[in-house]
Amino acid sequence: MDRRIVQVFYGPGKGKTSAAVGQCIRAASLGQSVIIIQFLKGNDAEEFNFLEKLEPDIKLFRFEKEKESFSELLASQKKEETQNILNGVNFARKVIDTGGCDVLVLDEILGLIDLEIITVEDIIHLIELRDDYTRLVLTGQNLPEELVEYMDVISKIELEKDITVN
Repeated sequence: MDRRIVQVFYGPGKGKTSAAVGQCIRAASLGQSVIIIQFLKGNDAEEFNFLEKLEPDIKLFRFEKEKESFSELLASQKKEETQNILNGVNFARKVIDTGGCDVLVLDEILGLIDLEIITVEDIIHLIELRDDYTRLVLTGQNLPEELVEYMDVISKIELEKDITVN
């Protein structure tokens, strides 16, 4: 398979990252190399620490230094974390440009547009950078209309009911 597939999981519901991770596990089971880069969740998102057990088939990267998610930080912390996040985006660019994996998941990258850390054009540039990778998976709450034409698979995740207390 030498045609790129760009897939997005977006929406207000829970499970976008889990759906993306499901794609990763499926790809790894087929012998493909997988990289996940998480944004905005801090470096202590324990719910996905189990992925470290799946290395080297699935590699997880977090560039943020603070434990808390970006939304919980003070303004002074956000400024420093913004640079760390941009380092993560640059790493994603390098992975795509060098063909560093078969499947690249950019978890919560669409949220970076909402926060004006990156632009829609930055995402388009990532998508167009290289056309011989297998799959690029993006997640986030909102999908800008300008990106729809660049997507091959779009899944909107909406919450119908939530009785959990956490």
